[in-house]
Amino acid sequence: MLIGVKLNEAMNAQVGNEFGANMQYLSIAGYFEQQNLKMLAELFFEQAEEEKEHAMKFVRYILETGGDLRIPTIAEAKHTFESAEEAVEAALDWEKEVTRQINELMNIAVDEKDYLAQNMLNWFVDEQLEEITKMEQLLSVVRRAGERNLLMVEAYLVHLET
Repeated sequence: MLIGVKLNEAMNAQVGNEFGANMQYLSIAGYFEQQNLKMLAELFFEQAEEEKEHAMKFVRYILETGGDLRIPTIAEAKHTFESAEEAVEAALDWEKEVTRQINELMNIAVDEKDYLAQNMLNWFVDEQLEEITKMEQLLSVVRRAGERNLLMVEAYLVHLET
């Protein structure tokens, strides 16, 4: 087995965290879809898919290193939001928590001198910078636009795609 027991357990927990992020982003996407904010909805549907891919990266790594895959129970996602700002703020908070979790996994890998895991986790470290930056920028735009001008946020997102 190429993965230590402690790191294996922590990565199993991270599989659950990533699937939890997937479900949270689906809930946020649903919120925006119900508000007829299609670009915001699409952005969060894409984020949900990314989180599922992240979970699968951990699943594959655990299996490739001969670990014991145990997917934990996943908590229910928050599904009601008072505003677009609250929904995006929840996403940013989630990404900050995931960054903390990835850093903890890296700490375990470093302590165990597990260079394979460190190499794999470096991708996630870089990814979290991208994710936090994206959510911070989106939150800033949503705050500037305000609830009454969310169509401007939609236009902003269209502009980003071109």
